[in-house]
Amino acid sequence: MATTITEHEAEQVAEANRTGLQPVVFVHGLWLLPSSWDRWVTLFEEAGYTALTPGWPDDPETVEEANAHPEVMAKKTVGDVADHFEEIIARLDKKPAVIGHSFGGLLTQILAGRGRSAVSVAIDPAPFRGVLPLPISTLKSSRPVLGNPANRNRAVPLTYEQFRYGFANAVSEDEAKQLYHEFAVPAPGAALFQAATANFNPWTEVKVNSKNPERGPLLIVSGEKDHTVPWAVANASFKKQKRNEGVTEIVEIRGRGHALTIDSGWREVADTALAFVRRFV
Repeated sequence: MATTITEHEAEQVAEANRTGLQPVVFVHGLWLLPSSWDRWVTLFEEAGYTALTPGWPDDPETVEEANAHPEVMAKKTVGDVADHFEEIIARLDKKPAVIGHSFGGLLTQILAGRGRSAVSVAIDPAPFRGVLPLPISTLKSSRPVLGNPANRNRAVPLTYEQFRYGFANAVSEDEAKQLYHEFAVPAPGAALFQAATANFNPWTEVKVNSKNPERGPLLIVSGEKDHTVPWAVANASFKKQKRNEGVTEIVEIRGRGHALTIDSGWREVADTALAFVRRFV
C-alpha cells in the first residue's frame, strides 16, 4: 500500500530520530491545521522534547490554501487518519508522547489503544463508540455538517457564527474573529458522520481499545465552557478509559471553550499537558 506520509512529515521524523530526544506528536482536529500547534511546539522543544506536527492526509500547508481548495480535504475517515499517524509513529526510534485536540483527541486515544504512545493527552476529545452522552450543545455544534447528508463526501467550512458558537464562545468578539481568520479551515464531513453513528455501527472506525495494557498513561482535558465537547462527553470518555490498568486522569480548565489550544489562554492548557507528559517521559 502506498504511503500517505509527505516529504515534510518524513523530514520531521528523520530530524526527531537524529536528535535522540523524546518525541511528542501533535494531532489536530477538525477545522484546524497542524500550524495550530506552532506555539506548543516552541514550548515543548524549549522543555527538551522534539516535536512533530503531522497533518491529516492531503492537508494543505496553509489556511489560505485550505480555504481555496477544500475538495482535497474531503472524504477523509477516522481510520484513514489513524493509520496515517500510526505509520508516522512506526518510523520513530522512540515511542512518542501524543497530544491531540478534539478529533485529534479521539485519534490520540485510538493510537494509545493500539499501543503506539508512551503517554497521551486528549484535549476536549471527540467521543468514541460507547461514549453515550449527547448534549444539546454538541448537537448544535455539529449541525453545520450533519444537517445535510451530502456533507459526508464534502469538506465543510464553518461560518463565523458557527465557529463562534462551537469554538470561540469563551473569548471576546474581537478575539473570536481573529481566531476564525487565522485558523479556521474546512473539515471532512465523513469523520463527523462516523462519530455520529459510532454507537449504532459495530464495525465503526470510531472505536478505542481502552483496555489495552500497553495504552500507557492518559490525561483527558476538558474546557469548562466547551459547547462542542462538554464535560459530560469528556467525563464519559474518562470513565471508559479509567478501567485501564494505566494511569488515567481528567482535569477541567475553568472558563475555557473548545478553542482552548489556540486562544489567548493556550499556555495554561499547554503547561497542564507538559506537566503530565514530564511525569512519564
